[in-house]
Amino acid sequence: MTTDPAAHQRAVLHAEICKVLTDPKRLLLLRALRSADRTVGELAAEIGASLPNASQHLAVLRGAGLVDGRREGASVRYRLAEPAIVDACDIVEGIVDRRLSGRRTLPVDVQGGPVAATAGDARQGSPATPH
Repeated sequence: MTTDPAAHQRAVLHAEICKVLTDPKRLLLLRALRSADRTVGELAAEIGASLPNASQHLAVLRGAGLVDGRREGASVRYRLAEPAIVDACDIVEGIVDRRLSGRRTLPVDVQGGPVAATAGDARQGSPATPH
């Protein structure tokens, strides 16, 4: 482990940014902001969140310095303060895509939940059945 205080401080800041990126709604907000500046209402509608919930997540992103906002009349328009964050997200998305493409997708029921494995699935080596 390094004893360099500057390296330690950089690692702490890196970890703080990564912590902010652990929430799926925050990732969706960043994705929505990559193409255009948006109001809280527009962002909430786009990611399927309530206005207060979207506002809370934007406050966290703003606190981390990843987004900022400017007042336009009665609303605030948000934009990426660190546009390079989408490059980092794209790298992780590539990893997710590779992992998902290597998995066989399980059938889902009409509510979107996985269908229970059957005895036939076990004989065919279904990933839903432990080996």
